[in-house]
Amino acid sequence: MSYAVKEMFLTLQGEGVQAGRRAVFVRFAGCNLWSGREQDRASAVCRFCDTDFIGTDGLGGGRFADAAALVAAVEDFWGAGRERRFVVLTGGEPMLQVDDALVDALHDAGFFVAIESNGTLPVHPRIDWVCISPKAGSETVQRRGDELKLVWPQPGSDLSMIEGWAFDHFLLQPMDDARGQANVDAAMALVMERPRWRLTLQTHKMLGLR
Repeated sequence: MSYAVKEMFLTLQGEGVQAGRRAVFVRFAGCNLWSGREQDRASAVCRFCDTDFIGTDGLGGGRFADAAALVAAVEDFWGAGRERRFVVLTGGEPMLQVDDALVDALHDAGFFVAIESNGTLPVHPRIDWVCISPKAGSETVQRRGDELKLVWPQPGSDLSMIEGWAFDHFLLQPMDDARGQANVDAAMALVMERPRWRLTLQTHKMLGLR
């Protein structure tokens, strides 16, 4: 199987429980909740995405012929040393492409493998860290994992149902749109009302990182 990757880069994880950790990000092309084209945004299931995942023309992107080729590129971005190797598979929706061969090859190269998924597809069972970001209006089938990251406010989200899912961490992330501070205030207010949740911010944007 070949893999279509929009971009790949070395950075610090900016969100969630793993925030601040050195990581290679692999952003897969394509998503099942939005085409990525602005003309389709209004009719998409997910209409607030702030990520370009179309094509394979980004930094480090391309079409990789097999898992070995993709993992070799990940290793090049990480650089020397095998200590605490960390890779984040994201998108778009990475589970449209992630398979046995890729997960096994990343593990063989010494990487701790994390994924950021919308949860509409089952996550590969050998992923080491599962972060699910459910989207209102979609069917979340992956209802267990390490962290659930809900972008807020998101009308139509059933918080009581979500809180019944089997995640170790429940995180609220203010939506990054024109409402700005109002979204931050709304997220903080909900955390104060429902202490099971924690606030998470997009620190990579604050720091000027990718």
